[in-house]
Amino acid sequence: MTYRLSAQRVEELLGECLAGTNDVENVRVVPGITANFSVNMVEINRAKPEIANMLLQLEDTFMTGKGKGGGWSFLQACQDRRGRQWADLHRSMEALFVLGMAAELADCLAPRDLWSSLPGGMPYYSVRECSCDRYARSFKVAA
Repeated sequence: MTYRLSAQRVEELLGECLAGTNDVENVRVVPGITANFSVNMVEINRAKPEIANMLLQLEDTFMTGKGKGGGWSFLQACQDRRGRQWADLHRSMEALFVLGMAAELADCLAPRDLWSSLPGGMPYYSVRECSCDRYARSFKVAA
């Protein structure tokens, strides 16, 4: 199956992975930019290959692999590695990183109290390229 990074799919996937009001087990709270998100870890683990595939479509500057950037500003996440704008709204980019952090495939690189000292006052994120490769290996990145 092929997944193409799109705002619609990222937001749908986050909706599928949010914990319901009756969920008490397998729930993890993931800090986002605008809110904290309670996610169902069973659903996150089910979606991990798709999440990995979408994260790998971000620019190399976000990747932690050898010779890569090691992380970049949230504000730069609106374009994929081909320079195509995939997100019109910040909420879509936030959703992608929330999914990535829940799946332990992405990291926020600075605590919230330091964000104001970063360019644009926004956090920097990195994508654990090696972890993503392991889960996305059987998927093709859409052209």
